[in-house]
Amino acid sequence: MDARIRGTDEEPRSLSWSRTVPRELVHRASVAEVLLTDVLRVDATRFVAAACWSRSHPTFPVDGHAVHHPLMVVETLRQLGIFIPLRYLGVPVDTRMLITDVFFTTEPGAQPQAAHGATQVTCRVRVTGLRAGPDGALAGLRLHAEFLAGGAVFARAGGGARFLSPERYAALRGPLLGTCQPPASAGLLRPDPARLGVPHARDVVIGCAGGHGRAGPGGSGGRHRRARPPALRDRPDAPEVLVDAADPWHPFFFDHATDHVPGMVLLEAARQAAALASEGVLSRPIGVRLTALRFTEFSPPARVVCVPHHRTCAFRFEQDGECPAFGVLHYQSPLRA
Repeated sequence: MDARIRGTDEEPRSLSWSRTVPRELVHRASVAEVLLTDVLRVDATRFVAAACWSRSHPTFPVDGHAVHHPLMVVETLRQLGIFIPLRYLGVPVDTRMLITDVFFTTEPGAQPQAAHGATQVTCRVRVTGLRAGPDGALAGLRLHAEFLAGGAVFARAGGGARFLSPERYAALRGPLLGTCQPPASAGLLRPDPARLGVPHARDVVIGCAGGHGRAGPGGSGGRHRRARPPALRDRPDAPEVLVDAADPWHPFFFDHATDHVPGMVLLEAARQAAALASEGVLSRPIGVRLTALRFTEFSPPARVVCVPHHRTCAFRFEQDGECPAFGVLHYQSPLRA
């Protein structure tokens, strides 16, 4: 793809993959977690961007597969949803962004094969639904993006976000504001990483209040147990699956301090729960849609409820008698009865 577009009114320039954008403009603490390298404005609502997906990223598989994790699409979209408002739409840098919903679809046959170093990704972005608050400041928007590698579209994504000033965010969070230490593990039984499609134990973000795993940090010990057949999962004694990150200092999921469960953790928890419930058949989604109704708190751990069916898995999170988030995962290969 020819990425040469208008950089200024006088002189055009091409997208660059040479260095990352400032980490503060994508709300990342580590430069290693910054995916965007350039963002250029085409007109009032359209942008093009460059992203660099490295083989050294924590989500990259170590089993010989050369295809990036689908969460890279969502994380790139998240960074675009922060950078564009801060750089081009007049949003103050200390504004808090809250995701209301997010979705993506991928083309399995068009996924870029990671070569040496990193994959250069081009993003075509469109901003819609701009909303102003009572003070005239930008209060929300929707983002739509296409992802290309080698000139071919391999994914599409979008979602909504709202923006809060530090004062409004503090009023919304109340006493929970500032509780930003990484959460201690709940000590639940930890599923085997291989069954969840992750390379390391630190990448597991769910725990089981019963079978389906081995004791995680702080647990009571115990051997790895064989999973029960899918037909038995609807029994009343089936173990609960809870959001419980094995590594609260994970470089990707917990790059910076936060007072609530990040949306990326919710997506990965749903994916891992679906893999566990389907015996690994539903492991790599080709699409997802997540709607966040409110904050998901660290305590008590939210329950993940999954219902696999054919090429989909509906999921919801339950916490304190409410449903803070829900959605559906889509897969290329069906789950067979």
